Amino acid sequence: MPPTFESLGVPAPIVTALARRGITEPFPIQAATIADALEGRDLCGKAPTGSGKTLAFGIPMVARVTRSAPKKPHGLVLAPTRELAIQVADELRALGTELRVLAVYGGAGIEPQIRKLRAGVDIVVATPGRLKDLIDRRVCDLRAVTFVVIDEADRMADMGFLPEVKRILDQVPDDRQTVLFSATLDGAIDELVQRYQVDPVVHEMADEPAGEVTHRFWLAERPGRVALVAEIVDRLGHTVVFCRTKHGSDRVARQLAKAGVAAAAIHGNRSQSQRERALEAFHRGDVRALVATDVA
Repeated sequence: MPPTFESLGVPAPIVTALARRGITEPFPIQAATIADALEGRDLCGKAPTGSGKTLAFGIPMVARVTRSAPKKPHGLVLAPTRELAIQVADELRALGTELRVLAVYGGAGIEPQIRKLRAGVDIVVATPGRLKDLIDRRVCDLRAVTFVVIDEADRMADMGFLPEVKRILDQVPDDRQTVLFSATLDGAIDELVQRYQVDPVVHEMADEPAGEVTHRFWLAERPGRVALVAEIVDRLGHTVVFCRTKHGSDRVARQLAKAGVAAAAIHGNRSQSQRERALEAFHRGDVRALVATDVA
């Protein structure tokens, strides 16, 4: 008989919150890790993006973390990107507890984040650079943290964040619980595990074979490319269009709009709020084509 959230020991209010969202059966990574994490064990999970790992650490975190004093959170999640930090914070809030969750990241005003930390936050979901800035400003004290999550540790390593991650973890009490998720557990990640975890339980999910993907190629002269893209969007529905440059993304979005396709551009020159609005409009269906650079 497959495990349920109840059989894994998940508190009833969280089970109810999950059920309201239509989540009634744990994914494999959740079934493997939740019980160990609820017991307070340090844990390593090897799992790819999209495997359900956010709830795998999020459920135990909100079950174990308690209310905290101003500027002294009890829970800390480190994430490599602002987008992931926002997504994780949203998932934690949706678990139906009264815990105060705050995402902190660069590219957004720091003053609103400072005000919320001073008012009191129980769980901070942070990118390393912004968290270091808040620590330096003495508005985030990690000495009361009891539960730490390092999410997508392999991406942190690829982006050069591990030195900052280590400096942050050095400020957290030694008796905290540490959960780490990564697509790989070797090299620099293994060093992180050895240094910051105590006898961790290791769970490795087998890589799932990729689903069937159909590739189509159209040969088109430059003057007719936007018209072709507009036709593709009309036929296929919601579409992400990648361009080589930021200027090209803006130009294609404007041309698609002129062709009658609701489009929005997203790239590094857009502010965080502009990017968030574009993504929200795409999710709602108000925008049918999201035009991006590959580093948006």
